[in-house]
Amino acid sequence: MIWTLELASYLDDAPWPATKDELVDYAIRTGAPREVIENLQELEDTDEPYESVEDIWPDYPTDQDFYFGDEEEY
Repeated sequence: MIWTLELASYLDDAPWPATKDELVDYAIRTGAPREVIENLQELEDTDEPYESVEDIWPDYPTDQDFYFGDEEEY
């Protein structure tokens, strides 16, 4: 399972929290690339819903990753 920012962006508007099956269904309905659907199908089958894309891809960059050091004065 390989995630990129582009692939993960297809899940930005997903109906969080969501189960694996709901996410796969959402990806199919919205026309996400085959790689997104395959990655979602590789997720563990659990009874607990996923709360956000960070639950699926723990290394998902956050705003803090992009704005590192912005609070510093020059």
